[in-house]
Formats: sequence, structure tokens, C-alpha cells
Amino acid sequence: MIASLGMYDPAPLHDANDRYWALIRDGLRDRGLPAPDALTRGPDAYWTAWQAPDLVLSQTCGLPYRARLHDRVTLIGTPDFGLDACPPGWYRSLFVTRRADPRAAFADFAGARLAYSEDLSQSGWAAAHAHAATRGLRWGSLLRTGSHANSTRAVAEGRADLAAVDALTWELLCRHEPWPADLRVIEPTQPTPGLPYIAGPDADPDLLFAVIAAAIDALTAADRDLLHLRAIVRIPAADYLSVPIPPDPEAAIPPV
Repeated sequence: MIASLGMYDPAPLHDANDRYWALIRDGLRDRGLPAPDALTRGPDAYWTAWQAPDLVLSQTCGLPYRARLHDRVTLIGTPDFGLDACPPGWYRSLFVTRRADPRAAFADFAGARLAYSEDLSQSGWAAAHAHAATRGLRWGSLLRTGSHANSTRAVAEGRADLAAVDALTWELLCRHEPWPADLRVIEPTQPTPGLPYIAGPDADPDLLFAVIAAAIDALTAADRDLLHLRAIVRIPAADYLSVPIPPDPEAAIPPV
């Protein structure tokens, strides 16, 4: 068995996520279902977990879900983080640049270098590509960094001009890291369905939804604040699948 919550699990949130998982784990066991004692962290928390037939619970990104996972996993629901200007359970990306950069508007970044987390990131690549395409803006070059934290740090250090980072990650970085103080938001993208909870192909989605809802209700106010958790909501799979799949970054422009 495996369970992971790696999408929003920086070190300062480990204890809160462990308490959250303990509530979910015990709720499952109370209903006669097995669950691992602890969350899996590190590289195995992502694709290894998402593709495991004995996956108890994980959180993935909308692009991996619609591109590779939707017919292999059970969609449980989507956490609502109470993000500004987003329907419950939805999220959006924010374009950030250096405070010292004189460019004031998104259109001024035509030909700029974009730092993006990875090819299958909805918030780091797909949303950035769609936003630029609708405005007729082309990137000059791309820098693949491996994470939103690395992308924003690359911008702060002058190795890229702009990065797209999802609104919750931006809040967490601003709360827990120093370099966002050197950055500013240019503009947001349009909202898309947020990062869904998934389980293995044979999971009972209604039971898991109920257990997670009860766990969120049982969290302390302090842990809900740390995790930004408000509730779990149902977003239909069709809403995820309706979002266009972007081209590979190398097809858009060769990364540096």
C-alpha cells in the first residue's frame, strides 16, 4: 500500500500533513479498510504512487490526470483551498518576475525566458502556454527547473525573466521562503480545476470522499490554516478532460 500528499508538502508542512493523513488513515481503518501508517515522501510520492495498483490516496496535477492517469485511477474529489477569484476546488497560476524588472505588463515579456517546473505541469507549463497563446505572445527561450520553487528562485536570481506558479504554491513560498520578497506578480491566468485526489482503480470514491471530508473537519484550525484546507469538493472528470493538453515544451521552443 502507498499514500502520498506530495504536491503541497514542503518541509514546514510535513507535521501538519502527517496529522491530516493520520485522520484519513484512521477513518479508513475504522471502516475496515487497510491503510499505510505513514505517507510516502520523495520521488516515489509521485508517478510511482499514482500508477500503483494498491494506491490508497494521493494528489496529482490536472495535466497528468487527463494526459495519462484518468483511465487508470479513481477520481475521489478535489481539495478546496479557498483561493481568490477561483470557484471552490479550482486554482490559477500567477506570473511572477523580479521586482527590479522594469517591464510592467505581461505583453512586455514577448521574447522573454520562461522558467517552468516540468512538461506535465498544469500550472507551470500548460497554463503559461495557454495564457501566452491567447495573447499572441511567444517565449524567447525556456528553462526547465523541476519545481515551482526552483522556477521562482531562477527568476529571483536572474536566470529567467518570468515563471508561472500556482496560487497556493506562491502563498506557501511567500510564507516559508526568503526569495519571493524579490519577486512580484504580473498577472494571473484563468482558473482551471485544481489538483485532484486519486486512488487505485478499485477504490470506492464515495467512501474515500466521506473519510477525507471528515478528516478535514477534524483538523485543528491551526492545521487547516497551515494547509489552506477548506473542504473537499466534487469536480467532474469531464471538467478536467476538457482542458486542452499543451504541446511539449520542446515543440513550442527548445529549452535552454
